Amino acid sequence: MPAQQLLLLAGDYVEDYEIMVPYQALEMVGHDVHAVCPEKEAGETCPTAIHDFEGDQTYTEKPGHRFELTHDFDAVDPAEYDALVVPGGRAPEYLRTYDAVLEHVRHFFAEDKPVACLCHGVQLLAAADVLDGRTCTGYPALETDVRTAGGDWAEGVTRDGNLVTGQAWPDHPEWLATFLECLGTDIDHAEPAAADD
Repeated sequence: MPAQQLLLLAGDYVEDYEIMVPYQALEMVGHDVHAVCPEKEAGETCPTAIHDFEGDQTYTEKPGHRFELTHDFDAVDPAEYDALVVPGGRAPEYLRTYDAVLEHVRHFFAEDKPVACLCHGVQLLAAADVLDGRTCTGYPALETDVRTAGGDWAEGVTRDGNLVTGQAWPDHPEWLATFLECLGTDIDHAEPAAADD
């Protein structure tokens, strides 16, 4: 399948791994990923936060990197995109307060386009009222949010039609592989050519 144009929703204190890894992996296999954030333009940055699981009752949070946005949020027309990526971290908590963000999310569900959502990103889906009757997952503490929004909670990486969800960045390998399958991306796993003697 040819390269597709993907929309990635960023925000201040998005989880570092959950934006860096998908952005780079999806670009690596040939997709064109447009990373945007409300009230910001291409070239501006979002600070990230690293969430780690170190045996406490919840994750710990440490400063991450600065993620550079590739496109202007105000220029986004969701109809021009083939799929949506929603990372987690702190960002979804306040991104859900932007009507334009919620409308963009609803577009992908209304048009049955692929959506990959990870960790706290499910807060954005719940606020957009797109989880009714859908099976999904997210950070475990958000089970109540999913159920309150009419969704069915699952453990581990979950695919419900064109919706692919995972619980946190440790799910990246399976979550990304499932999303690439959903996109119809053909990954050639051929062995590298032998070196000449």
